[in-house]
Amino acid sequence: MSAHMSMQTTGESVKIDLSVTVPVVESLRMAEALKIVLSLAGHEIRPVNDEGEELYSLEEVFPDSRPGSRLKGIRLREGLTQKEMAEHLGIRQNHISAMENGARSISLEMAKRAGKKYNVSYKIFL
Repeated sequence: MSAHMSMQTTGESVKIDLSVTVPVVESLRMAEALKIVLSLAGHEIRPVNDEGEELYSLEEVFPDSRPGSRLKGIRLREGLTQKEMAEHLGIRQNHISAMENGARSISLEMAKRAGKKYNVSYKIFL
């Protein structure tokens, strides 16, 4: 195992770059240990994708997002009217309106149907 650390002061903060080389069999355990140490020190660990870009949850991007507004967003993305979406999902237009406005909840069955039809996870509607 080897480790390298560099520190660079930038204004009122210090950037610390840490590089640790460990055997593959120890990598997951080491990563978890580092996450725990940083968490105990009060630091949030953000997930990253394969390109090293930070990932954000749906709630972070849309903090006031409701299932109905997500349904409306999908409808607008697809360029559909409420009536057209209702026809795609086999329900009445007033049900789409009520779901979008939060007056009617989106059932698990409807969420799965919409998710499959519009190629999104059904969980965004729950």
